[in-house]
Amino acid sequence: MTHFARKDLVGLADLDPDEIAHILDVADQFRDLNLRPIKKVPTLRGKSVVHLFLEPSTRTRTSFDIAAKRLSADTFSISGSSSSATKGETLLDTARNLAAMHPDILVVRHRRAGAPRMLSEALPNTAIVNAGDGACEHPTQGLLDLLTVRRRLGGFAGRTVTIVGDIKHSRVARSAIHGFSKLGAEVRVCGPATLIPPGIEALGCTAYGRLEPAVRGADVLMMLRIQQERLHLGSHYFPTLREYSRLFGINREKLRRWAKRDVVIMHPGPINRGVELEPEVADGEWSVILDQVENGVAVRMAVLYLVLGGRRTAASEGRA
Repeated sequence: MTHFARKDLVGLADLDPDEIAHILDVADQFRDLNLRPIKKVPTLRGKSVVHLFLEPSTRTRTSFDIAAKRLSADTFSISGSSSSATKGETLLDTARNLAAMHPDILVVRHRRAGAPRMLSEALPNTAIVNAGDGACEHPTQGLLDLLTVRRRLGGFAGRTVTIVGDIKHSRVARSAIHGFSKLGAEVRVCGPATLIPPGIEALGCTAYGRLEPAVRGADVLMMLRIQQERLHLGSHYFPTLREYSRLFGINREKLRRWAKRDVVIMHPGPINRGVELEPEVADGEWSVILDQVENGVAVRMAVLYLVLGGRRTAASEGRA
């Protein structure tokens, strides 16, 4: 039987397909727990989880907090504005001070790529979970996307996933490429040439500069927003948002002309409505965006459970 034997979850690039599948299996069982009238089990009673979010977040932070509380863990949240980083303290010093208080898990979100990996090496007695680091990875987002597609389509073999948008600055895209390709799906990325990083195909995907060929034959369209906060001041990656939307946005007419009738539309949020997705698509029958959010809680419950050495099934925990 496959187990997840790692102390940390830093990125999907580190995991083999069996480890990813095992996390999804455990998350599927925790998902059932989330549908019960009483949504709490004693699985992590007596454990402590610190959320160190030094970058803004709504869905990820709330999802991790709900996940920990549903497992009966004690949770503590620290944001950038309330941390000693505002006084000049380094991330490593902040983390070492927190680790000296003996939390079991440190969930880290940081604007610098590689920050969670550095902490995982520096803090051997504290589990580190990456909640998004720069443009590197967002592994739990990748896992919830995988769970959503598996539940909708049944599996990944023979499936095609197209990721459209700001690939250059997207940690979501990188985790998705690693996860979907490792589980057997074909992955395409599409966007303006200025937002497709050189060498991205080395990760196991095919790059497209036009939307139509990238959409045709795809089972899943994952739309990404333009990450204005990561664009360098004065840089021009495309003429205007209107022009970007015309060339790379998805509306009902483009789906009708190019896409499979049962195509699945995904988005990690937040959505810039009218740019990457028209409201009729974001809220339409193709969309699994709210399913992604729902599955995110189950995935994060599974990750918190497994990095602390979970061996029993989530179902058995629910009967404890």
